[in-house]
Amino acid sequence: MPYVNIKITREGGPDGTGPGPEDKAHLIAGVTALLQDVLGKSPATTFVVIEEVDLADWGIGGLPVSDYRKAAS
Repeated sequence: MPYVNIKITREGGPDGTGPGPEDKAHLIAGVTALLQDVLGKSPATTFVVIEEVDLADWGIGGLPVSDYRKAAS
């Protein structure tokens, strides 16, 4: 029984706050299909959870993501 947890920052969606319901449905379907294709897992017992994280609560390379992006550009 696979359990997949997808964590993404809450940004960039249709209203600027995160992915919309259609985006999430596409992620869920795609991950489920991938596990079925690669590992032979049953979609009926595959669980996918999407968690949105505020941008201020996400860090990369020791920096808040907004600072990291500024430094990278």
